[in-house]
Amino acid sequence: MKISRRTMMFGGGALAALVGVPAALKLRWDARDFTRDGYTPTAPAPPDGRVNWMNWSGAQRATPRDLVTPRTEADLAEFVRASAHRIRPVGSGHSFSALAPSDGYILQSNYFSGLKSLDPETHEARFGSGTLMFEASGALAAQGRAFQNLPDIDVQTLAGAFSTATHGTGETLPALHDHITGFRLITADGDVIDVSAESHPDLFEAGKVSLGALGIITEYRLKTLPAYRLRRRATVEKIDDLIDSIEARAPQHRNFEFFYLPGTGLALSITHDETDAPVSEAPESADDETMDALKQLRDELGWAPWLRRRIAQANLPTGVLEDHVGWSHELLATTRPIRFNEMEFHLPREEGPRTVREVIRMLDRRGDAYWPVEYRHIAPDTAWLSPFQGGPRASIAIHAAVDERYDYFFDEFQPLYLSRGGRPHWGKHHSLGREDLAALYPDFDRFLDVRRQLDPTGKFLNPHLATLFGEAFDA
Repeated sequence: MKISRRTMMFGGGALAALVGVPAALKLRWDARDFTRDGYTPTAPAPPDGRVNWMNWSGAQRATPRDLVTPRTEADLAEFVRASAHRIRPVGSGHSFSALAPSDGYILQSNYFSGLKSLDPETHEARFGSGTLMFEASGALAAQGRAFQNLPDIDVQTLAGAFSTATHGTGETLPALHDHITGFRLITADGDVIDVSAESHPDLFEAGKVSLGALGIITEYRLKTLPAYRLRRRATVEKIDDLIDSIEARAPQHRNFEFFYLPGTGLALSITHDETDAPVSEAPESADDETMDALKQLRDELGWAPWLRRRIAQANLPTGVLEDHVGWSHELLATTRPIRFNEMEFHLPREEGPRTVREVIRMLDRRGDAYWPVEYRHIAPDTAWLSPFQGGPRASIAIHAAVDERYDYFFDEFQPLYLSRGGRPHWGKHHSLGREDLAALYPDFDRFLDVRRQLDPTGKFLNPHLATLFGEAFDA
C-alpha cells in the first residue's frame, strides 16, 4: 500500500493559503516538537563492572551485573541455584513493559533453541525455549507441520511470546500459549521440573503465561497441525463501514484484523482463509514508504483534520490491494523493522466495536497520531494469567513512533480500556498494579501462591513484577 510522498508535499503552506486557514494555526502546529523528553537511540555507557541492556524500542534499559548465556540445562540450573543476586530471563527484547530489566543478572536463552524432536504419532514438537518464532515455524514447515496460529512479529522467542500471552487473531483461535502441552522449568533452588497438565495441573496453568516469574523455562512441548496454505486478502476501506460490519464479517474468516490509519478515515482490513489453491507470488511490501508518508501527512496537515483526511483519501488506493496464497508461516507473522512503542488491551469481545470506534475518535481528535491502530479477535483459554481466560476477547493496540511521546497512552486510553473490562497485554505498556490485576483475573491470587512457593525469596522478581504482584522489593 503506497501513498505518494510527492503529492503529500503539496499539503503544507500551499494548502494553508489555498483554503484560507489563518497562518497562525499552521505556525503553532509547525512549532510542535513530537520527540519525547529524554529519548536517545542508544543506551548510555554502563558504570564500571556493569553491562548495558535495552529492549527493542529503547523504552526499557538496565545495567545488570552481566548478560548470562548458559549452554546447558545443567549449567543453567547450577547458575540459578548458586546465584546470590536476582535473575530475569529475557527473549528478543520485544516486550515494551519492564518485565526484563534487572540490577542483578539478565539471562539469555540463546543456546536453548531449535526443534529437538517431532513425535511421529502425536505430532507433538519439542523446542528449546529460546527458539525464535520464525525459526520454529520454519523448522515445522520443513517437516510438513505448522502452528495453529502465529503473532504479528516473527522474531520473538517462544518463551517470550508464551510467557506474555502473545497472540494472533481469529474468532476460534486461542493465543499462542494454548499450543503448549508441557514444559521444563528450573526453579529458584535449581530444581528441574517436567510440567504437564497431568503431572502438575496447577503449575501447568500458572506456567503457560508466567511472566518469567516462576523460574526459567528451557523447553516446550507443543501441539502442531499439518502444514496449510492461506489465501490472504488486504483491502483498504472506510473505517465507519468496516466497524459497522465487524460482527458479520469476522466469523466468516479464519483470521480477521484491521489497521486504522489515524487522521484518514480509512483502514486496511486483512483476512486469511485456508485454501488448497497453489502458492502465488506475494506483492512487494511498501510499509516503510507508507509510514513515511503518513508521518509527513501528520507533520504537514495535523493542524487541519478535515484537509488531512481529504488528502489521504485522494492518495490512498482503495479496494483490494492484495489477493494471494501462501503457506501459513509466510503470511501470518512478519519482521517489523520500524520501531515503536505500544499499548494493547484485551476487552470482552462484545465491547470491541464500540471501544475501537471511541479509540479512533480520540486519536483523530489529538491530531498527532499517525501510527495505525490494530484490532484483533482471540478465543478463550484456561491459563491463569491469560487475558483471554473466561471468554473471547477483542484486542485494540495503539502505537507511537519510537522517538515520540506515548505518555498519553496512560492518561487518556488506559482509563477507557479499563472502563470496558480490558486486561493489558503483559508485554506492552500499562501502569496497573496488584489491586487492579486481582480484580481482573479470577486466578490471580492462585498464581501468586504458586509463585511464592517456587520462589519464596524473590530471586526472579524485579521492580515491575513486584508492583504487579504487590510484593516488597529491596534491591
